[in-house]
Amino acid sequence: MTRRRRKHWGWGYEDEQPSIEDVRAAAPMVQQLLGFAAAEAEEPVALEDSALRDPRPLPAPPPAGVPWDVSDHARATHAWGKSTLDVVRAFRGRFDHAPDAVARPADEDQVAQILEWAEETEVVVVPYGGGTSVVGGVTPDVLEPSISLDLGALDRVLEVDAVSRAARIQAGVLGPDLERQLAAHDLTLRHFPQSFELSTLGGWLATRAGGHFATGPTRIDDLVESIRAVTPSGIWESRRLPGSGAGPSPDRMLLGSEGILGVITEAWMRVQPRPAHRAGRSVRFPGFLLGAEAVRAIVQAGLRPANCRLVDAREAAFTGAGDGACALLVLAFEAIDAPVEGDLARALELCAECGGTWEGPAADAAGEGASAWRDSFLRAPYLRDLLLQLGVLSETFETAITWERLPALLASVLAATREALDDPRAIVSCRLTHAYPDGAAPYFTVLVPARRGDEEQQWWAVKRAASDALIAGGATITHHHAVGRDHRAWYDRQRPEPFALGLQATKATLDPSGILNPGVLVDLLDVLRV
Repeated sequence: MTRRRRKHWGWGYEDEQPSIEDVRAAAPMVQQLLGFAAAEAEEPVALEDSALRDPRPLPAPPPAGVPWDVSDHARATHAWGKSTLDVVRAFRGRFDHAPDAVARPADEDQVAQILEWAEETEVVVVPYGGGTSVVGGVTPDVLEPSISLDLGALDRVLEVDAVSRAARIQAGVLGPDLERQLAAHDLTLRHFPQSFELSTLGGWLATRAGGHFATGPTRIDDLVESIRAVTPSGIWESRRLPGSGAGPSPDRMLLGSEGILGVITEAWMRVQPRPAHRAGRSVRFPGFLLGAEAVRAIVQAGLRPANCRLVDAREAAFTGAGDGACALLVLAFEAIDAPVEGDLARALELCAECGGTWEGPAADAAGEGASAWRDSFLRAPYLRDLLLQLGVLSETFETAITWERLPALLASVLAATREALDDPRAIVSCRLTHAYPDGAAPYFTVLVPARRGDEEQQWWAVKRAASDALIAGGATITHHHAVGRDHRAWYDRQRPEPFALGLQATKATLDPSGILNPGVLVDLLDVLRV
């Protein structure tokens, strides 16, 4: 079988890329949804016309038997992740930091061989899952020779423990392939990030990914039983346990480590039968903050809806979920073995107390508005590429904060972002993606006419303004997008200095040569000084 090739510049596969005629045909729709005219459709720079330097010679031959790829396509698709900045650069034919080769190990032994070889030769290694990082997390931004370590061949469910409801899964498996393999056992991991189609289990673990579900076990952290990784200093494998109070958690050290401590190769994950009971509604609110009060009331009452996403009126309109007059709460409950109508009824009572209204049961679990929003959510990465071709810059950023500080944070972030955009046509919308008893995760979307040829500077102006406002407001620089290189300056301001020193020392112990993803989370020079 011929393997589908990823696009060299954006989201998805080459055979999904619309023609330039299709892109032009979408321009009227863009104007109708966004309220400003699209620019003339532009085609991406073809890979053969891109600025992709030749691979540099490696200091020594790679380990025998390890699949090795130095093709232009492989190196280009492993040069960037999928942030707006990455996509813009690749669209313009820029591959400033392409790796010199892509290694595709067939098993864990080959991963270990590659790390041993890299440490001996001082070649930089950047672990690569699905390449969907939106924070510059997989870019080999170094002067030294570098390789991208693609774990795509480690893609199997190795073992299922039906008694304990757990599965041992290789790190390179893509979301859809993982769910297909678990479905054979009537099980699911129940983790569906927006990048689900093209991201991997190892990537979710390394970035502490958040799934689609708004409450309960939604973060990948909640689903981990144990993790196994290869480090330059040996194998790191935690004991498989339902819980433990034995010191700092070895799993927690690897979760969110973004490939700087070792290469995650497999994990035991908590799985469950597929939910059999569902119920939901789409609830309208006259104001976003009233909807937020309803969300707070729901989670603080001990209810745990699977979906509890509050979308502001503007976003509801341009996603087709609403008419732009009201904020929309997509509310849904699900369970494995018991009806959930009672939980839904109580949640709706709390919504009514905050001014919420809704229609009767709809054809699907959460209403037509919820279906429209869900479809828009899943297609958003594809839409971003199309908008770029039509001269529209699209960006998202997310955070989390406690409830009492939420209103002030929303006001400051929206004001800072609009000022940085400096364009009256710009759209800045917000939704709450995840809810906790003590706080929520706001997620912002920016849509603005692009300054063609100057998109990178335009992007950084917005990024800096929003990030400064997040940190100043006491929020986190990221709730589920990880740190990478793009968030690094604000992550340094967020974390305690003694913790930073401890992380540097851990990095120096596990990776004494500093070959693993240098520049992410800690600085190489600081590590080498330890």
